[in-house]
Amino acid sequence: MPDTLASKIAAGEVVQRPANAVKELVENALDAGAGSIELTVQRAGSELIQVADDGCGMGPEDARGCFGRHATSKLRAFEDLETLRTLGFRGEALASIAAVSRVELKTRRAQDEAGTCIRVHGGDIVESTPCAAPTGTTISVRDLFYNVPARRAFLRTPATEFKHIVETFQALALSHPTVAFCLVHDGTEVYRLPAAGGAEPLAQRVADLFGSRYEGTLVPVAEATSYLSIRGVVGAPEVARRSRGDQYVFANGRYVKSRSLEHAAARAFGALLPDGRYPFLALFLDVDPRHLDVNVHPTKTEVKFDDERGVYSFVGAVVKKGLSEAGLALDLAQTAPQAHYDEPLADAPSGGDGSALPPMPAFAPETGAVPASLPPLPTPEAGSEIASGDWGASFTALPREPGGPVPSGVSIPSGASLPSNATLPGEARPAPSPRPFRQATGPLGPIPSRADGSLMEGLDSATFEEVVESPERTVWPFRGRYLLTPVASGLLVVDQRAAHERVLYEAAIAALEGGMGATQQLLFPYTLDLPPDDRALLDELLPDLQALGFDVALGSKGTVEVRGVPADVSVGDERAALPDLLDRYRKSAGVLQLSSRETLARSLARRSAYREGDILEPLAARVLIEKLFTCGDPFTDPAGRPTMIRIAESEIERRFG
Repeated sequence: MPDTLASKIAAGEVVQRPANAVKELVENALDAGAGSIELTVQRAGSELIQVADDGCGMGPEDARGCFGRHATSKLRAFEDLETLRTLGFRGEALASIAAVSRVELKTRRAQDEAGTCIRVHGGDIVESTPCAAPTGTTISVRDLFYNVPARRAFLRTPATEFKHIVETFQALALSHPTVAFCLVHDGTEVYRLPAAGGAEPLAQRVADLFGSRYEGTLVPVAEATSYLSIRGVVGAPEVARRSRGDQYVFANGRYVKSRSLEHAAARAFGALLPDGRYPFLALFLDVDPRHLDVNVHPTKTEVKFDDERGVYSFVGAVVKKGLSEAGLALDLAQTAPQAHYDEPLADAPSGGDGSALPPMPAFAPETGAVPASLPPLPTPEAGSEIASGDWGASFTALPREPGGPVPSGVSIPSGASLPSNATLPGEARPAPSPRPFRQATGPLGPIPSRADGSLMEGLDSATFEEVVESPERTVWPFRGRYLLTPVASGLLVVDQRAAHERVLYEAAIAALEGGMGATQQLLFPYTLDLPPDDRALLDELLPDLQALGFDVALGSKGTVEVRGVPADVSVGDERAALPDLLDRYRKSAGVLQLSSRETLARSLARRSAYREGDILEPLAARVLIEKLFTCGDPFTDPAGRPTMIRIAESEIERRFG
């Protein structure tokens, strides 16, 4: 295989989008000991990515050699992998970036009279000459993926790509608060962050990066053992967001993505954290490199600890202790079993002399002990594409105690589901099954049906006609979650939140496809200070947001004046509507393979739908059912879960014997 082809293939692993190139170049500047780093991008990095630093620089030989594959000065022997403290070490980044762009490198060491200029096009060095240059390195990457059109075609919109660059920049700037950073995009200065000093450089850097969003809400956390220490800050529960965008975990100064450690920190909040929200985290783990493997992923954003359970427990306990000292934590016993983690590390590697490395010390902060075992990660979140199982026959006549026997004389029919808090002894709950459907023609339009042609359980076209033609029928609310209404063939049970989501979703889709959503103008408009990533996302979605009913005016430096919100936004919720919708959109866009409009419509529907516990007035309940049956798909919510089930009269009679 030719070297140029091999380099392009390797680049596909390391550099998938401009943000990946930004990460690699800035990390090289940090490894070079830079005290100041300036990042300049044009057209979200597709035209230009330039990183200038005042680090140690390179001599002529290293400047030419750094573009070779697997050329690195950070590793000299295999044993060095066990003591890594640098951010880069494989020698892949510059070779991969140069293979798919036009690169110019200018660098000079303090002891050299002249610098070195290297130009590389598509992986081939086309120029190597002396030049005038300040101490440090400036590298410019132009026309990224110019020679790989297929890769360039997969880039998202400039707003989306710039959002990823901002997120990468924020993580790198947060990881090194004593280094000055600057970000310039298309000639506009987005960030200028001075080197943070004083007693709390991290808190200063958080304030410089995120503005007033977390002012006065940060809780410091810190603890150290013989081989693992944690320091950092977490946000108070009231500033928790609906997305994980502001959760940063660093291992030996390296930004890593660890859902397990994020879960450990969030779990420490217990009941303090509202459902569906994630706390701000900036946690720095310093660990003996022999216990940490960073050579896991091409982009080095994933790491492995040789004692995942111990680290998970330690993170949760330290965060719990910090919250307790701030007067925020509940009893640890509410969220985790108590035990001292004083066992030796599982499969711990040996030291250089053959002796085992020291085990993780017992850690029991004053609020409680470290949990002994790794709790399960969270179940998939509400709104994800998960089939809901067989709801059509879900009806149990008599209650029973959880785990208790079925009352005598009562049989559970085949296919019926038991309540979620009940299990038959020795019987496992059946796994959910997908619910494919196709369109069948009904009197008011298409009616969803199963792949085999049968209508959804308990529902037929007669029921469909009966419901929509009898809007004055009685509707009973049940426990702030369901609506019950009689039909000739039995009882119809409607999930009011799922039904409302369906109604709102189809209304939003109609507005986005040519209509205009109703707007409620605000008597007192308000101004939002959005961070650069949210502002970039707002710029991308602005036409669709206006179609949904938002009336906004864009200002400078991330300010947005909100003058009107969609009519479905409830009174008192106007100020949170826009930032909350952006959070939900970002969260959904990362997991759902949908168009931006579908994702936006889903996000708005989930945000504005009735909450569990809302008791509807009889008129509102009847209007909801009437609107539901005018939808193109009244039987499922946007995620595919059922909006209703029918309990046949014959089934009710059979239950009563």
